[in-house]
Amino acid sequence: MPDAAPAPGPAAEPADGPSRIRIRVRMTARPIDEPHRVSSQLELLFDLTFVVAVAAATDQFAHTIAEGHAGDGVIPFLQVFFAIWWAWMNFTWFASSYDTDDVAYRLLTMVQMAGVLVLAAGVPAAADHGDYLLITVGYLIMRVGLITQWLRAGIEDPPRRRTAFRYAIGIGALQIGWFGRLYLVGTGAVSDTALVVLFVVLAILELCVPLWAERPRSTTWHPHHIAERYGLFTIILLGEAVLASSNAVRRAVEETVGSADLILVAACGLVILFALWWLYFLHPAGPRLEERRSRSYRWGYGHYGIFAALAALGAGLEVSVEQTGHDLHLTPTAVSYAVAIPIAAFVGLLWAVHRVISEPSRFHLGSALAGIAVVLLLPLATPWIGVEADLALLAVTCVLLVCVASWNESVKQ
Repeated sequence: MPDAAPAPGPAAEPADGPSRIRIRVRMTARPIDEPHRVSSQLELLFDLTFVVAVAAATDQFAHTIAEGHAGDGVIPFLQVFFAIWWAWMNFTWFASSYDTDDVAYRLLTMVQMAGVLVLAAGVPAAADHGDYLLITVGYLIMRVGLITQWLRAGIEDPPRRRTAFRYAIGIGALQIGWFGRLYLVGTGAVSDTALVVLFVVLAILELCVPLWAERPRSTTWHPHHIAERYGLFTIILLGEAVLASSNAVRRAVEETVGSADLILVAACGLVILFALWWLYFLHPAGPRLEERRSRSYRWGYGHYGIFAALAALGAGLEVSVEQTGHDLHLTPTAVSYAVAIPIAAFVGLLWAVHRVISEPSRFHLGSALAGIAVVLLLPLATPWIGVEADLALLAVTCVLLVCVASWNESVKQ
């Protein structure tokens, strides 16, 4: 993901070019300045499997919160989401550099899609019983497909052979660690704390693979293509909030008691997700990634928190819907914080990620901190004003953040 020079020689035909069957295309590095580079139809299809995986993780987290065990559910949620996010990340950056859209590439992409579906099927067992077998198997299936892609790139792209083979070796070696952790989970030989520490160590090593692999020579990812791909995944995650609002409307139609409150929750959820969408896309990342390619690691890795916050927001809004008209084992304050904390995390991490690739004036720290403070203080009033009113105030705060950020942007321009 760091800085790279344009690939010499003729480039592979863009995957979004004329539609025709391509049996075999030599896998060479695509140019970093390829014009009109956009997501391919295959990438969009690939993203559909992650809709399922994200929905499974979010739904399980929502159930955990509703049962009053949010603290116990945070770590499993973040662990599962890391596997989802990292698998998507690896495919996305590889495709930006080496997408050939030939038969072999498509079939290996399908293998990775199968792994995502297996991982999604294992989410309930992991959350309820600490059984990570299916998740680990699904992750392995995805990695087998990706390792094969890197091996092919190493064979067919001699200038970057060492880089490609390093990726294959690093990814493959870590699978031993993940299955070793799975074995320890099954035997119960170590404590839960030790398993979490081992997970963190393996996750850090996963993050270090690109840093190590690209030392000989960088891959040729396309900045505008990467920015678009991240934007599309952001929209997928916002879809969980859309689902929560839709469930609120459905229940309002089906139930006579509390229908007005449900409609208010649905409206607030829609306003919140629209405001966060506005904030994310207010500052296009493509041109800034093009200018600051060397900062791509921090920008790309920082999105883990942004994406996890959006997924958690969907879970929080779902809990708010459940709370309206039904008694959960949660205080109104806890329900409000299930929405407020993801919003605050999103705003803070969005500022940090934009700060990596933008000038300091592009996204003011003062505005972000003020918004975060208000968002985190509002739930304290929930016992007196109710969950629905607190959600309305959170929605208003998000709208004000959009207004301030948009005004700052217009002044600078």
